[in-house]
Amino acid sequence: MFAHNKRLQYTVRVSESNPGLANLLLEQFGGPQGELAAACRYFTQALAEDDPGRKDMLMDIATEELSHLEVIGTMVAMLNKGAKGRIAEGIDSEAEMYRSITGAGNDSHLTQVLYGGGPPLTNSGGVPWTAAYIDTIGEPTADLRSNIAAEARAKIVYERLINCTDDPGVKEALGFLMTREVSHQRSFEKALYAISPNFPPGKLPPHPEFAKVYFNMSPGEGDVRGPWNSDENFDYREAAPAVDGGDGLGEVILSATEDATLSATIIRTQSDPASDPVTGAELGMGSLDDDSLETPSQVGGSEK
Repeated sequence: MFAHNKRLQYTVRVSESNPGLANLLLEQFGGPQGELAAACRYFTQALAEDDPGRKDMLMDIATEELSHLEVIGTMVAMLNKGAKGRIAEGIDSEAEMYRSITGAGNDSHLTQVLYGGGPPLTNSGGVPWTAAYIDTIGEPTADLRSNIAAEARAKIVYERLINCTDDPGVKEALGFLMTREVSHQRSFEKALYAISPNFPPGKLPPHPEFAKVYFNMSPGEGDVRGPWNSDENFDYREAAPAVDGGDGLGEVILSATEDATLSATIIRTQSDPASDPVTGAELGMGSLDDDSLETPSQVGGSEK
C-alpha cells in the first residue's frame, strides 16, 4: 500500500523561472539515471526478494526514490512557471515567443510546446522513458552491484546539474538529492557484503584454470601493469589463440541429412575466385584504367 503525503520530502525554493535548467533537470526525472528508473528498479527487485532484510531495504529506498521523483518534477514545473503562462496565453509576439524558447541553446521548447511546461517522462533530449533502463537480473549479488553503480551514476549527474545553476534554492535541493544517492549506495554495499560469499555472483564456480588469468589482448606500447593485472593477483599472459588447448577452429557435428543439405547449399552459393565480373558501378562510371575516360565537362558538351 502506498499513501501520499502532500508535502515534499525536501522543501524546494526556486528564485526565478529558468526553462533551460528545467529541461536539464528532466535527466533525473525521465532519464536512464533518473529517479523513476531507480524507483522501478528497486521496487521490482523488492517484490521478488525472499530475504526479509533486503526486501524491506529495497522497498524503503524504492519509495524514497518516488519522493525524489516528486521533488525533481516539482522543480521542473516551478522553473517552467513563467514560460508556461506566457506561451499558454500568447502575451508575446510570435517572433519574441519563438526567440525566448529557442535562443537559450537548449531544448526547453520541447517541454514548453509539447507538454505545456509540465515535467514529461523524458530525458533532457526529449527521449521517452523506457523500462529498458531497468537491468535487474534476479540475482542479489549481481543486482546489488548494479544498484551501487546506478547510485554512483546518479550522483555524478546531480553534481553536473548543480554546476549548471546559481539558484541557491535549486542547488540546495539538488545537493540533498545527490547526498541521498550516497546514502543509498552505502546501504546497498552493506547489504552486498552481508552476503557471504558474494563473489563471484551466482552459484556456479568459475573454471579454476582461467579464473585468475589476465590476457594482454592489446600488446605493445601503452601496456600498463597494476593491481588489476599484477603478478601477485593474476597469471599475466600475452594474447594467444586456443587457450583451451584445442586448434581454435569451430567444430559442429551434423546428422547425415543435415550435412548433405548444407553441402548442397555451399556448392550452390560458392564464389568463383578466378572470375572478374563487371559490376553495375563499373558500367556506370566507365573504366578507371582507361586514359580516355571522359571528364564531366566533355559529357553532353557542358559541365555537370
